[in-house]
Amino acid sequence: MAYGYLIVEMNISDPERYKQYMAQAPAAVKAAGGEYLVRGGRHETLEGDWQPHRVALLRFPSYAQAKAFYDGQAYTQTRQLRGGATEYFNMVLVEGVENPV
Repeated sequence: MAYGYLIVEMNISDPERYKQYMAQAPAAVKAAGGEYLVRGGRHETLEGDWQPHRVALLRFPSYAQAKAFYDGQAYTQTRQLRGGATEYFNMVLVEGVENPV
């Protein structure tokens, strides 16, 4: 079964408020079987004009589990803590390859 990945780009506008979200989000991710692969950190644009302020990458055992995490009660409540803490928060769910080479 292929992994499900959540790719997130964001610009945090209120770091103190965002800390409330980050205090809760890891537990919700873990409870849904997910893990952070990238959570901020150094990055640079190598091609194109994408200039994200911050990037996160989460992996779940399957696409369905990633979607269930996003739609689930724990993360729905956690998302509310993020309100007003970011200028933007873009998230995409993508299915990984079945048998990576």
